[in-house]
Amino acid sequence: MRLLFRGVDALLSRANGVFVFCEDPQCILRLSLGSAPHPLSLPAALIESEAPVLLIHLWNERLPAISPEGPDLAWGTMILHSFRYSLEAVASFMVQNPELRKVRAVGGATSLPFGGVHGGGGRLLQVLGFAVFPYRSPLGAFGVFWENFYAWLLIWTYNPGSLPYRRFWRMRRSEFWTAADEFLRRYG
Repeated sequence: MRLLFRGVDALLSRANGVFVFCEDPQCILRLSLGSAPHPLSLPAALIESEAPVLLIHLWNERLPAISPEGPDLAWGTMILHSFRYSLEAVASFMVQNPELRKVRAVGGATSLPFGGVHGGGGRLLQVLGFAVFPYRSPLGAFGVFWENFYAWLLIWTYNPGSLPYRRFWRMRRSEFWTAADEFLRRYG
């Protein structure tokens, strides 16, 4: 069943334009181009709705597995290092590809580890320079349910050791964004 869902995930990623931008095994991110889902009021800029954005996606196959005892300091340190390394690779990719100069913001939506905006995942994203907001699904609660179900299936498929720490009914989605210029200043 997990193998089947890996195939479904690969098809959905392709259909949504998610691409690999860095082959380095340390990189835990993939990207896609999109548009701002709504106006984004960021500390460094106001991004209008539909402005071009670079969307960040976790590369599930490359995320370090959580042990059955749960996430610990070593795991957290590894994630922080991998995330920073990957963000530097994103900035390098942006600089090397002139067609990305029109991008106004970098970020996306995620079901953060260990609870919403104020959970560990939200704090990690803030430390990495992103503003974190509650998620606004265009399909309301119906859309949030199915997006959380998909996220839970991704966890079940790629990192089942973390399931005891990710209760489906307690999953919360959040948006994380930073202005593209600010992102390049920080990671470029």
